[in-house]
Amino acid sequence: MQDIPYRQIRAVHTGRTIRVYQAYSPAIAEPALAAGTFVPPFKRERMTWIKPSFLWMAYRCGWASKPGQERVLALDLTQEGFAWALEHSALSHYDPEFHPDRETWAKSVKTHPVRIQWDPERGLRHQPLPHRSIQIGLSGEAVGRFVDEWITAITDVTATMREIGGLVAAGDLDRARALLPDERPYTGILPESFSASAR
Repeated sequence: MQDIPYRQIRAVHTGRTIRVYQAYSPAIAEPALAAGTFVPPFKRERMTWIKPSFLWMAYRCGWASKPGQERVLALDLTQEGFAWALEHSALSHYDPEFHPDRETWAKSVKTHPVRIQWDPERGLRHQPLPHRSIQIGLSGEAVGRFVDEWITAITDVTATMREIGGLVAAGDLDRARALLPDERPYTGILPESFSASAR
């Protein structure tokens, strides 16, 4: 753990795609699985958050047990789309480490359709870890690109999420850990403006 940088993107990825997670109600998840992308009742006008970390998704949805988050979807996005999101992002909160003043930060938020948030990564028991996990919020143009261009595959991983959660509840952490996806440091090109916030 101590070798993991404080801020680092970790995900399942190939040379062509990178995997992120979202959790929805069956009413949204089932049509999305059938269509291979998001369709109504999914609302494009709302901000939608994608998470490369399986364990952070597990923490957020309570191992697929929270109302409205009973179905966990793995979304494979194009590397180009993911890079576009990072290139057009702004940090969701003012941070004097990265912004000269609040006015500069506020202007950045208004002119970028993507929000970046670094939250504590989570362990198997949902405990916060000393390094951060990225959450990426898409709005406006970014949502349209996400739905229409970036998604190459949608996989329902609810059963795996619940199986791991059951093993954790039973205290069988070794078996639970063996079922986790192999998330590796993101090796794609980061835009210069984003690199500063990832250090």
